[in-house]
Amino acid sequence: MTTQQTLIIGASSDIGMAIAKQVQTDKNTGLLLISRNFKHADLQTSVTNSSQVTKIRVEDYQPQSIDHAITQLAQHNQAPITRVFVCNGILHNDTIKPEKRLEDFDAQSFIQVMTSNTLTPMLWIQKLTPLLTGKSPCTFVLFSARVGSISDNRLGGWYSYRASKAALNMMIKTAAIELARRAKNIKLIAFHPGTTDTPLSKPFQKNVPENKLFSTEFVAKQLLDIVENTPIDQSPSYLDWQGETINW
Repeated sequence: MTTQQTLIIGASSDIGMAIAKQVQTDKNTGLLLISRNFKHADLQTSVTNSSQVTKIRVEDYQPQSIDHAITQLAQHNQAPITRVFVCNGILHNDTIKPEKRLEDFDAQSFIQVMTSNTLTPMLWIQKLTPLLTGKSPCTFVLFSARVGSISDNRLGGWYSYRASKAALNMMIKTAAIELARRAKNIKLIAFHPGTTDTPLSKPFQKNVPENKLFSTEFVAKQLLDIVENTPIDQSPSYLDWQGETINW
């Protein structure tokens, strides 16, 4: 019998799928998966063939689509949602590359990165809070990055990505102050997974030491352990894959 539910947004991402696979081993936990695409073979065969899995497809991550997903989530409230993982984000694509110098900065690319890495996660915080507020504890994890730390920035570059993650961190910290007053059961975590072997990090892996390039399974296990051991303390946390605090 399902006694709690875990919600994964961006469930078709490599880390999202790894989290889902590990959560599914717990027979008492139902899975709520949100994604734009459920065609990924691993997600189809390893995760979704279960009565405890609910898939919600969204056209995009615009406010209207998020509202539609929230309406569907509300219909699957048989058990409280005790964990939320927002796995969306962008570092590069066919037209966007991390900037190495000022001359590389592009306004349109910046807007796309900020939308994906900051605005969309903030909308999920906003829209999910009424659904999560209550007596059951809920840990809400959003994928940030160490390069979003303003105090830790010693190398420069990557203007758009750094700014988007720094802005996300501010959103998380600000929301946590408000939730400490009105939704004491919700804990917000900004999570840095480290360099993980995914398409996001692929162009930058050659300079990563072998023992610092993590599998998605390793990151998922570390994250689930961190969630299990982090108290609901009405304050935000900015943590790396080891559970160590990062300076905002």
